[in-house]
Amino acid sequence: MITKETFGMLIRKLREEHKLPLRKVAAVLDIDPSTLSKIERDERSANKDMISKLAELFTVNSNNLSIAFLSDKVVNELISENCSNEILRVAEEKIEYIRAQSAQQGKIEF
Repeated sequence: MITKETFGMLIRKLREEHKLPLRKVAAVLDIDPSTLSKIERDERSANKDMISKLAELFTVNSNNLSIAFLSDKVVNELISENCSNEILRVAEEKIEYIRAQSAQQGKIEF
């Protein structure tokens, strides 16, 4: 389900595929339908707590929704930077380094 669509666009697509009205999905998320509408139009950000509820509602993998959600955050931070590809490359290297260091020190398990 990895997609170039924004998280909001993905949620709208899933909601429409499941033929669910805004108000029903909003009720599951415990938010106002107008808030969900703004999320779907990328006028407002979703929050991470919504991912598990949406994954269950739409019977989709929560990791895929997390990827869509978090990648939007990265895009929003880097969209106006001229060297975004370099930033992403360095960040990926840092993640690998920190994970390796943490694994050696027994801090995190894989």
